[in-house]
Formats: sequence, C-alpha cells, structure tokens
Amino acid sequence: MGEDLSGLGTESLVVTRRDAVAIVTLNRPHKRNALDDGMVLGLERIARGLPDDVRALVIAAEGPHFCAGLDLAELTERDAPAGMLHSRMWHRAFHEIEFGRVPVVAALKGAVIGGGLELALSAHLRVAESSAFYALPEGQRGIFVGGGASVRLPRLIGVSRMRDMMLTGRVHDAESGERLGLSHYVVAPGEGLERAIALAARAAENAPLTNYALIHALPRIAEADPATGYLTEALMTAVAQSDAEAKRRLSEFLEGRAKKVRE
Repeated sequence: MGEDLSGLGTESLVVTRRDAVAIVTLNRPHKRNALDDGMVLGLERIARGLPDDVRALVIAAEGPHFCAGLDLAELTERDAPAGMLHSRMWHRAFHEIEFGRVPVVAALKGAVIGGGLELALSAHLRVAESSAFYALPEGQRGIFVGGGASVRLPRLIGVSRMRDMMLTGRVHDAESGERLGLSHYVVAPGEGLERAIALAARAAENAPLTNYALIHALPRIAEADPATGYLTEALMTAVAQSDAEAKRRLSEFLEGRAKKVRE
C-alpha cells in the first residue's frame, strides 16, 4: 500500500492513497470548496511533498461541487503590491501541480468556476461528471483572473472564447466543456472519482522518465520555435531510451511479453 499520506493533509485538504495514486480531496463542501490561502498553500505543499512511491495524483472534491473559486471572504483590502504577491502565490502553487514529479488528474463536478477552473487547468487530465459547469465570473465581480487562467486557458480554447466567458459571464456545461477542451472525459454522475483514479493508475504504470518528459518537456516543445522544438525532442528521446526502465520495457515488447495495444 505504501506510506500513509494523511499527515500531508489538513481539515480542508484530505489526503489518501490507493496503491501508487495519491488522492487529495477539497473538503469545504459548505463553501462549495472555495479556496482560501491555506488550501492553496496546502496544495503546493502536498504536490511538492509526495513520497517517491507515489506515481500519480488525483485532485477531487467532497460534496456536489469541485470548486467555486476564490473564497471572496479572502478579498480584504489589498494595495497593488499585496494583490500582485497574492496572485504570484497562486501561480507558484499551481505551477508545482502542473510541473511537479507526477501526472495529475482532476475529478470535476458541479461548479468549476473562477479559481476552481484555474486549479483544474493545472492538472494534466480532467474528468468531468455531467453535472460540471465552467465559468469565469471575475468580469462581473470587478476583478481579473489571478491564478494563471490568462496563460493556461487561451492555450486550450483561444483568447476569443475566454474573453467571451469573462465579458458575458457565459457558462459552459460538461458537454460543451469537453468539446472546447476544458475536460478530456465526461462521465455519469458519481463516476468521476473512480474514472480519475483509474486514469491516474494507468499513467502511474508508465516509466517515470517518460511521464517526466510529458509533464516538463512536451509543453515547452509545443511553445518553442520548430527548430528548438525538434532539437529538444531529439535530446529528450535520447535520454528516455537510454534509461534502464525503457530498455527493460523494450526487451519485454521484443520478446512478446509486453501488453498489446488494444482499443
């Protein structure tokens, strides 16, 4: 089973595990799991502090909603420097999730709005129950996104669609969210967590160096100019195939002992 992870958690972030998969559950259902500073810092600490035998992470939520965004009670009077530093804290925490050691799968349901959408975007895979809905209500609140949405979201849906969400308060349901790329899978109510765990477990079976390349190298290759991208790809493939784990897996395939690709 591996190391007990409950010591990483808090009252509002419950951490459990299933074999090689760690599961962190947002646990403020009475607030629709709105994020306060303690939760954001806790997510950063958990993502950084996972033991070596954890190979994937699932972010889930207690209650009917994934996350309704920033707890607006946290919006005390801040001057411009304090507001900037607060946003940078969110950036640092979500960067730790996106560019950590392990693949991250988010199990979405109900409200995935504002900062909750920003948290979901930092995951590598997103499973949405059919109850999920997505919105960026900051435009109507007189504020602006501050957890990385202006960087991550346009890469998925384009600037014009993000601008539509913020200018008009447009809400996307689970089906349109999947079409846009806000999620990778849509499942029936109550099935999101198990599907997310199953996907995380599958990713956890990959060679760690391959997963590291997918988390760290692939997005940077995609953003690079073609010449830099091709060179980085060549370097990464050389490093990956030289790893002992890769040699073992290739030998198993050539000897007919590896699983076949099936639909």
